[in-house]
Amino acid sequence: MISCNEYDYVEIVCMYRYPVNITLKTGLIIEGIALDTQYNADRQECIKVDIDDIETLITLASIAILEVGIENPHFKQITFT
Repeated sequence: MISCNEYDYVEIVCMYRYPVNITLKTGLIIEGIALDTQYNADRQECIKVDIDDIETLITLASIAILEVGIENPHFKQITFT
């Protein structure tokens, strides 16, 4: 589970549909466009990301770093605890 503060950053990238680089706790880096938040079939909170025109759900609990791929007035990178 992530904090409310961290969740706010997820909502920002989705609201503006920012390109994001998501580093998972496993070290895997995923690049795509943030679309929305959603629960998966296991009722885990996820971020829906467009990766080469394929919508993919990434569980929020698996994210280590969320980085925005463009300049913006909100933030560049957030490290999840």
